[in-house]
Amino acid sequence: MFDYRDKIMTWEQAKETIAARKKTGQKIVFTNGCFDLLHLGHLRYLAYARNLGDFLVIGLNSDRSTREIKGPARPITPEEQRAEILTGLSIVDAVVIFDQPDPLQLITLLKPDVLVKGGDWPLDKVIGREVVEKNGGTVMTIPLTPDVSTTAIINRVLNLNRPDSK
Repeated sequence: MFDYRDKIMTWEQAKETIAARKKTGQKIVFTNGCFDLLHLGHLRYLAYARNLGDFLVIGLNSDRSTREIKGPARPITPEEQRAEILTGLSIVDAVVIFDQPDPLQLITLLKPDVLVKGGDWPLDKVIGREVVEKNGGTVMTIPLTPDVSTTAIINRVLNLNRPDSK
């Protein structure tokens, strides 16, 4: 029986899965992020990324890593739940949690064919670019959905409690 949670992989499981898929000629796409509150921008971004190859791997920032990047009030959703929500999407093939401040070690281990980040990242600042390009892969940025972000959603919810909010 298929269990979508089987798509949550350890680093070693992901390495073995990717190696096997590469042997069959599949193109591996990697992206990473916190994916704290899944929203339309995330869905569009992941769908675009998935269309760049045959197998989409998400490097998911751990709770500790997310706090380091986003501040002490984040994440809103614990890493285990964020991972399971992502694996429930048919466009996502694997989720690997990483605890480092950035995904460089994970990218170095997995050696994806395509590395994808949001359009707010200049290509020369994309972490792991050198590793992917050295291995013959490509690095791309994907346009973001305007005015859609986890921070905007959180701010909108918090403002609902203000007496002057409408």
